[in-house]
Amino acid sequence: MGRYLAGIAAGLLLTAAALFWWQSRSQAAADETPKPMPVAAEVDDSLPEGDDNAFGAAPPMPASASPVSREQRRFARYDRNRDGIITRAEMLSSRTKAFKALDADHDNLLSFEEWAVATSERYAAADANKDGKVTPPEFAATGPKVKPKPACRC
Repeated sequence: MGRYLAGIAAGLLLTAAALFWWQSRSQAAADETPKPMPVAAEVDDSLPEGDDNAFGAAPPMPASASPVSREQRRFARYDRNRDGIITRAEMLSSRTKAFKALDADHDNLLSFEEWAVATSERYAAADANKDGKVTPPEFAATGPKVKPKPACRC
């Protein structure tokens, strides 16, 4: 029993010592006064004089993505090894969302073969010349059709 009381007393003493040490460090930090910042030279806040009828060049317009670059980015997402050709394995690797979409009753019982058939059919439709490879022009033809922007914000 005496050992337990001695252990508790030692723990309390260590805690009290740590508290006093911590307080003394924060007090020493509070006592330090910050050095005053050097006074800067007086700055003229008035606007510059200028010509009232002056016209400058128009500000640069932000660059917009061309349809070619958009298709190149889309093609690059599928072309994992960056060889300029999408193989069947590369096309099938990104089709997990389509797999979930094919499971109509959401029972997670859609077999891989069923999913692969739908994806293979889509790959075959993209391969216009039936050589087993999808080239960038063939891939661009499979992209979603761009809707025209309305002329006004009605």
